[in-house]
Amino acid sequence: MDVEQAKKILQENEIKQVLCAFADVRGYLQTFSIPARKFIEGGAFEGIGFDGSSIRGFKSINESDMVWVPDVSTLKIVPWETDPVQKTAIMFGDVYEAWGSAQSDADPRGYVAKRMEKKLADLGLSAIFGPEIEFFLFENVDPTKLIYDLWVSPNGGTGDSWGPPRVMPESPELASGGFIIRPKEGYFRPPPEDTTVTYRNELVDILEKLDVMVEYHHHEVATAGQVELDFEPKTMVDVGDAFYLYKFAAKNLAAMYGMIATFMPKPLYLDNASGMHVHQSLWEGEPFSGKNIFADPDDEYMLSQKARYYIGGLLEHAKALTALTAPTVNSYKRLVPGFEAPIYICWSPRNRSALIRVPMYHKKPSAIRAEYRGVDPSTNPYLSLPAMVAAGLDGIKKKIEPGDPIMEDVYELSPARKRELGIGELPTTLRDAIDHLATDEVIQDVLGTHIFDAFMEIKIDEWNQYCLYITPWEFMKYLDI
Repeated sequence: MDVEQAKKILQENEIKQVLCAFADVRGYLQTFSIPARKFIEGGAFEGIGFDGSSIRGFKSINESDMVWVPDVSTLKIVPWETDPVQKTAIMFGDVYEAWGSAQSDADPRGYVAKRMEKKLADLGLSAIFGPEIEFFLFENVDPTKLIYDLWVSPNGGTGDSWGPPRVMPESPELASGGFIIRPKEGYFRPPPEDTTVTYRNELVDILEKLDVMVEYHHHEVATAGQVELDFEPKTMVDVGDAFYLYKFAAKNLAAMYGMIATFMPKPLYLDNASGMHVHQSLWEGEPFSGKNIFADPDDEYMLSQKARYYIGGLLEHAKALTALTAPTVNSYKRLVPGFEAPIYICWSPRNRSALIRVPMYHKKPSAIRAEYRGVDPSTNPYLSLPAMVAAGLDGIKKKIEPGDPIMEDVYELSPARKRELGIGELPTTLRDAIDHLATDEVIQDVLGTHIFDAFMEIKIDEWNQYCLYITPWEFMKYLDI
């Protein structure tokens, strides 16, 4: 799509406003609105100035002028805005320095993701990704209301295991007077137990109008409206854009239902959390039509040697990657034993207890891929996807062997057996993860100096805020000390 085609779309659909979209360093979607006539009649396609000092991780106040430049190929009409006054389109763009003089090194999409795509192209390669994005759909969450509910406490609520008060969401799947989905029993539940079907069906329709084509969707393992909708694989920048369209649509549709869609990784105590497993593969030439270099029809698992090296690179850099793939304090409430989350650094075919799984659904070269399971939906995909590719390419460059695949349930292995197999563990806190990122030059190089420094500053501050907070658990545990 070129500028003239974009103008035609805006005119023919009588669009009144254009949401100009980009992501900050944390991974939050940022938008501002420009009347569509500024694109149709004016010079808005040349770029629009904004205050970069008000965007987390971008610029200081003394160098705040920045320019958002639209990527016309991403123009989409927002399907649910049908009122003539409210008709809106959304378009992603890249961020440039003052005067539009140079690509900004503060921009995750334009500087990190596009730079990695160019590096791959220079190598004659391309990468495709298929994320499995999970989230919760609540009727309401009120952080000011703490409920003391003993039945969820570990070990029956005895001895030192009495649970603290917790914030419980309002959900029809937890309400009395109807069917209740018990914790960890929600996977593939049908209606009427699954109360999200109507919402999901409508979300699929919206996403497909935004060119995010859904492959399948279902209720996930947790109770209280945990769902997953998976869309067709895309290349790096496109999949990052689709990730934000997915969140944008899910949250807005939920609001229209009088509900809340949350991508917080672990909102429920003692139930499964939301992950974002990322399927990925490298291709020679064009994606989908070229050659999948991960595939070897003669191998037991259909995996090429380069795929094994790529997996080796992911395992080698897994601890540093976790700072980007699980970038919140809450992420590490997910990365614990007992809730199907990957905490052990190993790989395996079929095995969902490993950090990296090689799916074995279809025995055809185009379907061969690695699934990195240590990602959650709080990630910034413009940072984490390029970082995963950089780790994999480092594995190919250095010929890092991933070791033998682990065929056992890693959760059931004894500590001695895990040591014998050389299985390490992912960081257990955000602080641990950013400390590993601070020593990993391969991942730092992908981010660039500015984004690395900004990300570290933001996350260290986030960790310090968390450490200072006094939680209800501490009152329950220590008030009578």
